[in-house]
Amino acid sequence: MHPFPNVTVLPKQPAIIVFLAFAFAYFFSALIRAITATLAPVLTQEFGLSASDLGLLAGGYFLGFSATQLPLGTWLDRHGPKRVILYFLTVAVVGCLAFSLATSFSGLLAARVFCGVGVSACLMAPLTAYRRWFAAATLMRANSWMLMTGSLGMVASTLPVQWLMPLVGWRVLFVLLAALVLISMALIAWWVPGWDLSVPPEGEPARTTPSYAEVWKHPYFRKMAPIGFFCYGGLVAMQTLWAAPWMITVGGYSPLQAAAGLFWINVAMLCTFWTWGLLNPWLTRSGFHADRLIAFGLPLSFVLLAMITMAGPSLSKNSGAFWALYCMSCTFVSLAQPAVGMAFTPALAGRALSAYNLVIFAGVFVVQWGIGLAIDGFKALGLTEIQAFQSAMSVFLLCCVVSYAYFLTTKSHNQSI
Repeated sequence: MHPFPNVTVLPKQPAIIVFLAFAFAYFFSALIRAITATLAPVLTQEFGLSASDLGLLAGGYFLGFSATQLPLGTWLDRHGPKRVILYFLTVAVVGCLAFSLATSFSGLLAARVFCGVGVSACLMAPLTAYRRWFAAATLMRANSWMLMTGSLGMVASTLPVQWLMPLVGWRVLFVLLAALVLISMALIAWWVPGWDLSVPPEGEPARTTPSYAEVWKHPYFRKMAPIGFFCYGGLVAMQTLWAAPWMITVGGYSPLQAAAGLFWINVAMLCTFWTWGLLNPWLTRSGFHADRLIAFGLPLSFVLLAMITMAGPSLSKNSGAFWALYCMSCTFVSLAQPAVGMAFTPALAGRALSAYNLVIFAGVFVVQWGIGLAIDGFKALGLTEIQAFQSAMSVFLLCCVVSYAYFLTTKSHNQSI
């Protein structure tokens, strides 16, 4: 029996249709997020960007994304995912068109911020809907397969984008993305049902003023926040930006080879999230819950990142394979997001998921820009460019290890709550 009897669990066929409508939009949001890594060489040359400029440009997406998360959670709980995501995707269309027309770094940055704002509901809206409409046993699977769809979008942002660049140019690509986002809006408007939030689910107290304070003070949320910021945020930062410059600068790849490396990284991530989706129901039934899996699996990512950092140029053409293994090993931390959502009732699901998403994408912004600043800073101290990359990555690794130590040593419950 579903733990919240008044919540309607969708039958299988409508649930699949709803999933596909949301997944189509999330595919393009992930493509827009990750495309900066493939375009980095072209944009750097055309606009004369430094490493910190490139980090800020990529991070601008996540700055806009993060800025909307708190009001987004309130709006999702109040108005439902369908209405909210359609309004937000309208902003994404504007952002894509603005990026295609930009003539300066400030124009690019402003457009990226708009893109981030516009797609910021593309994962939170479906996860909020799944919390109400999907049975608990399928919730983790739906989360993993949404992330798999995101990985598919990131695959599309690599070699396919690199192949299209000589044919149409990066500006036309963003016009096409705006058109495809409009199509995704039509599918959501047609396929996703609305819902009535005027009556709280049976078994829950009526809430007149649900608050983010209930989320921020929750000990499980606090336990998961540091690994979300550094480990999960860092994974996205590497996958969507710094893996490609590392392969070019440290590994000696050409831009096309780096795009191929990103392609295989994202294919590996796609397969990993597909596997998580298949295994999660069995793992949950067998007692392998999110905390336990994160505790045992996440340290592998630290070992791989240390190997990448210390080996540096000696990895040469194997850099892409090691980055793929690193990103795959980081996916243990992706289990934290649905676990946080399940720690709260459906009436607070939108706020809890959006608050945790804020933590993750604030981490992405800080790591992306911070690594760029660190690289420029270490070069100013006299290090070579390769040494500056290695030193910046070492600082990031230390932050990840400290956040993991906090996760291990912090209690997940509080008797006062």
